[in-house]
Amino acid sequence: MLLPLGSIVYLKEGTTKTMIINRAIVVEINGKEQMFEYEGCLYPLGSEEKKNYLFNSGQIDKVIFKGYADEDEERFQQVFTEWQEKNQIPLAEVEQSEQDEEDKLFGGK
Repeated sequence: MLLPLGSIVYLKEGTTKTMIINRAIVVEINGKEQMFEYEGCLYPLGSEEKKNYLFNSGQIDKVIFKGYADEDEERFQQVFTEWQEKNQIPLAEVEQSEQDEEDKLFGGK
C-alpha cells in the first residue's frame, strides 16, 4: 500500500524531509519500463525544477507525517493494486555506482 500524497518522510541516509507529490512513476531505464513508487520534493521548500526525487518505499527511513486519506484514496489504492497486478512493471533500482543515470533520475546535482 502506497503512502498518501502529502506524506512527509526521511529517506535513508537523508537529513532533509521529503514530501510525496506523485506516485507510481513509470520510467524507461536501459530500454525497459520500470516504476518508482514515489516522487518527492524537499520539505518545506516544495517542488523546484530538477530537484524532485524518485524513490521506492525501501528507501524510506521514517514516516514523519501520513498524508490525507479519504474514500477517494481508498479507491486509488484499490485501482492501483489491480493495475500493478495486471501490468507487472518492476520497481526501479538505482545503484550508487550509476551516478550518471542517477543524475538523470534525481534531477542532477
